[in-house]
Amino acid sequence: MLSKKTQYALKALTYMAERKKDGPVLIAEISKKKKIPLKFLENILLELKKAGLLDSKKGKGGGYFFKVDPQEISLAQVMRLIEGPIALLPCVSLNFYQKCKDCDEKKCGLNKVMKQVRDNTLVILENKTVYDLLAK
Repeated sequence: MLSKKTQYALKALTYMAERKKDGPVLIAEISKKKKIPLKFLENILLELKKAGLLDSKKGKGGGYFFKVDPQEISLAQVMRLIEGPIALLPCVSLNFYQKCKDCDEKKCGLNKVMKQVRDNTLVILENKTVYDLLAK
């Protein structure tokens, strides 16, 4: 299940993508329109900025804007930044792998099924972008 933080990040990015041609978007505007708590949103956008997906401008006409085109930001990329692993088990994660202490992966049926779940999920999340979330 997606955390509220990831849901908010995707909602904020979608809102910004809808207004991309209008220039930088104020945090307060995103917060109000998408009903995201302001302080929570500030932290989320700062994380996305540190990751190089967004940038910001201070002063009149300022706000957050895309540093990377929303058509090039995959949902998997955003989820990993905010959530961490996409895989449901640490022993099947591609980027956050951890061996299970009580399991032999070669004989574990759960491991094999969760790898299939991971692979099928990634096919979708890596091929869908923030731009794909826009209501068209």
